[in-house]
Amino acid sequence: MTSLADDPDGCRWLLALHSSSDSLGVGLQRLGAAAPERLATFPLGRSLSNGLFDCLETVLPASAWPQLGRLAVATGPGGFTGTRLTVVLARTLAQQLALPLDGISSFRLMARRLLAGPQPPSEAGPFWLLQELPRRGVVAGLYGADPAQPGGVAELEVPRLHRCSEDLSPYPIRPALVQLPDDVIQLLGFSGAIAAAGLAAPWQPVLPLYPTSPVEAFPC
Repeated sequence: MTSLADDPDGCRWLLALHSSSDSLGVGLQRLGAAAPERLATFPLGRSLSNGLFDCLETVLPASAWPQLGRLAVATGPGGFTGTRLTVVLARTLAQQLALPLDGISSFRLMARRLLAGPQPPSEAGPFWLLQELPRRGVVAGLYGADPAQPGGVAELEVPRLHRCSEDLSPYPIRPALVQLPDDVIQLLGFSGAIAAAGLAAPWQPVLPLYPTSPVEAFPC
């Protein structure tokens, strides 16, 4: 495994963080490379706030942070605390190191994985990704293949809260399930494609995605 702190090539690294589930996913890839160099999953649950930095340092020591060239983070939907912590960390690193930061929704990462999988959604058109929230409704986002976009996937409707699945337009529905480290690989792929396209990636607009309100609910 490459020693990042003493890399003789002076390469730049792309770091990806994903905590939109009960686990933290971290990925590291050389900028311009086609495959990750390091992937790690940490089942931290509610201890993410205490273990985030230690887990990150097992993948990328703090002494090597100046070798970063780009950052990527999953923005949710996901747990309020977990998503917020990694987004805040990514924004802070991007600001302090003057790095581009790509924020990609966790549902869009799932969509890219599904489209590339052995049983992709129907090629006839878009499809919904849906997560059921007991007594709250459903969170759903609409996706479709779009080779013209970096990453090859269009987010046609950003994930938001609906009363029930019957409110959705008549497209196929797939469950929104995070898979780590697979979704971290998708995050690295998205960010690498955006970098290759030469698109700007300022850190300021990257915020956690919260489709639900803690004081609002509307049962189906």
